[in-house]
Amino acid sequence: MPSGSLLDTHLTNLAAALVPYRRCESQLARWGADLAHRLAGGGRLLVAGNGGSAAEAQHLTAELVGKLHHDRQPLSAIALHAETSALTAIANDYGYTDVYARQVRAHGRPGDVLLLLSTSGSSANLVTAALAAREAGLTSWALTGAAPNPLADACDEVLAVASPDTQVVQELHLVTSHLLCEYLEQELPAALAAVADPTAVHHDPGEPAAPARSVRTGVEVVLDGGTGQQVDA
Repeated sequence: MPSGSLLDTHLTNLAAALVPYRRCESQLARWGADLAHRLAGGGRLLVAGNGGSAAEAQHLTAELVGKLHHDRQPLSAIALHAETSALTAIANDYGYTDVYARQVRAHGRPGDVLLLLSTSGSSANLVTAALAAREAGLTSWALTGAAPNPLADACDEVLAVASPDTQVVQELHLVTSHLLCEYLEQELPAALAAVADPTAVHHDPGEPAAPARSVRTGVEVVLDGGTGQQVDA
């Protein structure tokens, strides 16, 4: 095999996937802004995947609980695979298909977001988690490889990387995680200001205005999705 051919092939596949990926900018910006308002208002992001996708899920939650660029308040984000005792107990007692769905029912509240990562889009435990999220009132997003696929069908929205190469799909999922954090941190000051000012309503101009924030059990608050807009009281 000629020297450099593996590198050339990999970069060629990556470059081919970047062309359609650039069209995801508006979706990434919208997801990031939506997350900023939900998390600033006391909501939570749950993330799950298998194998390399689990590692990327944990990478994303680390950026949110910690920071990406600048110091800020920590945001609630949980990688569901990282609780190994719960994961193995659920797998042992209920089966591996339910390892994430049961945690979604335990930790998720209406208005939270469940983000599921899968290169194939066919992992049964992730599809089951998406169905549990729907039942519990969570918003579900998927990062997958090429669509259509079962996970994309089970979630509210999907960002599908148009590549048959699993490595390329995982690499662009990592890019997606970083961009979600960047868009979130860009919107976060406005989101915090909206929480501080009860007359500020987070609203997407293209959709009906979201209802007022509802108080969660305990001290958490749910903030529905959209983009920030000031309205008169």
